[in-house]
Amino acid sequence: MVEVIPIRLQKTWEIWNVRGVILFSLLLQIVLFLGAPMRKRTGNRLYILIMWASYFLADWAASFTIGLITSSRNSSKIVERSDLLAFWAPFLLLHLGGPDTITAFALEDNELWLRHFLTLIFQVFASFYVFLETLPSNKLWLPTSLIFLAGVIKYSERTRSLYRASWGTFRETMLTEPDPGPEYAKLMEAFSSKKVARLPTTMSQTVDADIRASKSAFYSSQPRENQDLDEFEVVKYGYHFFKIFKGLIVDLISHNDRNESRVFFHGRSPEDTLKVLEVELNFIYEVLYTKFVVIHDRIGYLLRSVSSLSVLASLGVFFFVDCKHGLDKFDIGVTYTLLLGAVSLEAIALFNLIFSDWTMANFLDKRNINPSVQAIFEKYLKIRRSRWSPTKDKLLGTESRSTSVLLRRWSESVAGFNLITYCLKQLPKKSNEENADQCYLGIFKKTTHLLHHIRKCCRKKVVEPLGAKDFLDEWRYASKNPFTKNLWEFIFEELLEKSKEADKPENIKTVSSARGAYVLEEYKIEHGGEEVLFETLKKDYIENVTYDESLLLWHIATELCYHGRKDSDPEIVAQTVSKHRRLISKLVSDYMLYLLVMKPTMMSAVAGIGQIRYRDTCAEAKRFFRNKGLGPKMVKDACEKLLDVNTDVKPVHVKGDRSKSVLFDACMLAKELQKLEEEKKWEVISKVWVEMLSYASNHCRPDAHSQQVSRGGQLINLVWLLMAHFGLVEQFVFTAGFGPAKLIVEK
Repeated sequence: MVEVIPIRLQKTWEIWNVRGVILFSLLLQIVLFLGAPMRKRTGNRLYILIMWASYFLADWAASFTIGLITSSRNSSKIVERSDLLAFWAPFLLLHLGGPDTITAFALEDNELWLRHFLTLIFQVFASFYVFLETLPSNKLWLPTSLIFLAGVIKYSERTRSLYRASWGTFRETMLTEPDPGPEYAKLMEAFSSKKVARLPTTMSQTVDADIRASKSAFYSSQPRENQDLDEFEVVKYGYHFFKIFKGLIVDLISHNDRNESRVFFHGRSPEDTLKVLEVELNFIYEVLYTKFVVIHDRIGYLLRSVSSLSVLASLGVFFFVDCKHGLDKFDIGVTYTLLLGAVSLEAIALFNLIFSDWTMANFLDKRNINPSVQAIFEKYLKIRRSRWSPTKDKLLGTESRSTSVLLRRWSESVAGFNLITYCLKQLPKKSNEENADQCYLGIFKKTTHLLHHIRKCCRKKVVEPLGAKDFLDEWRYASKNPFTKNLWEFIFEELLEKSKEADKPENIKTVSSARGAYVLEEYKIEHGGEEVLFETLKKDYIENVTYDESLLLWHIATELCYHGRKDSDPEIVAQTVSKHRRLISKLVSDYMLYLLVMKPTMMSAVAGIGQIRYRDTCAEAKRFFRNKGLGPKMVKDACEKLLDVNTDVKPVHVKGDRSKSVLFDACMLAKELQKLEEEKKWEVISKVWVEMLSYASNHCRPDAHSQQVSRGGQLINLVWLLMAHFGLVEQFVFTAGFGPAKLIVEK
């Protein structure tokens, strides 16, 4: 009988399976421990994919190895090392507990805390059963017990972290005790009796004393207005506002702290505000995806001390006590590898614990801290501080973020995706007919078309069925632009001005729901003689169309204006770029389309049929470019040819409404915008894009924001927090801060 798997290979697997898989499990722990923090620092999909694979393989490898140890103990080939197998089993509990830097890969994993709790019970029982079978002759009982204790603590920490980060539990922690308030019926009865007695009685509403006291204490501790924050203060205030606004994660936020936040951020510079927001994003990431929240309390410190000392003591016992007699040298090497790996990870975890933002925010007070300790932490914070550096391309602005990738709190870049560039790159490359021999030209054309056809077939038959189209499109066509200081300052100043206007509930609602019309209405009022033009822009291209349609219209129109003939004049470009509005408009335009196409979950609440509209627009653009003989890298020519199209009649009157394409509607918008003076045009476009960005950030689901924090973070996440701090979110559309009423009887 022919063996499917050779006997020799079967024997090799029987002897080496546990050793190989347990070392593989340790390797995965190292990869996750060192690599998981990079998730919040880069949006690279390939890197995220590697972390995803490591995360799920780590749990599989640990559980699989415990199963191998349990099932292979009766094998005659390994019965002589049963004590060692019982020693290895608790290491898998350590591995199942996972590193501090990652407990969940996605928000959905937090909801599986109960499954992890049951797995904890099962795996603890399995490991303990393996250990009991070796007693009383087990010479490694002491180091095994120590590792077992550490493993139970580690896995318990992970389960507790998942439980506390689950949506229901997290929301429950944000709720206060039910408050029925003053006895309304009793108060009104007293009020009526005073009125019947003809006593001059009034009802006066007072400011809540607790709210007033807390705000007074906070204001007194704030730095002076326009005074720069040092690195200690950045972490301190970042943690302070994280505690207040973490309810945004579950769409539950207290209105009592709106004024506190507005006062603080109105007095800060754009750069200091950015630093505080970055710290907040980091806290959001850590509370949802790591163990830090359960480590940084008294119980957490106690358990962490016990687990770390247990691992260290186990290494000491195994090294110094004569308990290795009769064991295979390779097995001893594997054991030392496991022990040293565990000790090394614990040492790095201890460093991260001491120098984390949580420690600095909770326990370090500059007024009482020891000078030597303060010097150490100040030096560490100086190393970690965010950095700006001059940009190579002066058109991008004077400075852009350049913090080392190992020290960032988010990706510090602005992604981009351009519809016209994408459609052109989808077309086959044009050959140079003037310089090519006709014979070879025919062969070249046929080969090019064949390769294009093969690529198209592979895309439809392989890539799309596997769900990898978006992954490959982002990899090939999405750009990564620097996050410039000019861009952030412009967004900050725009939202700051709107915050000053949003002093009443009705104004807050108007500003928070604006998606371009608010800006155009202001220009319509301020600039006489162009009311009709601004009214047309507002009605036809914002108010009377859905958000996703408006986004596509303004994206294409921005690109046409950017590359159009009028804007190609060097003098005009120099004038426009003097305020950087032209480039800011293009950066935000490409970024918003990137969100619509590449991050549909973030835009699902506002996008409508955005994907259908985008695909139809791409199809019409490709057909137009193909008919005009255009190819890749011919963006300027493509924009000029689009602007040359006669658009006297609206496209819907010619094509009907079967196709949702907005290509030539966008050409009409671009021609309307070209009627404005250059400076005014780019000022209008840039402000409209900031409104569209703020509208999307305000209407994006909180869980989508939270999910994105673990994938490099985005500019839209910073805008989301900034709008909340400025009071520009709809949760603030009601009166707040008043205490119970009092009856006042006049004499």
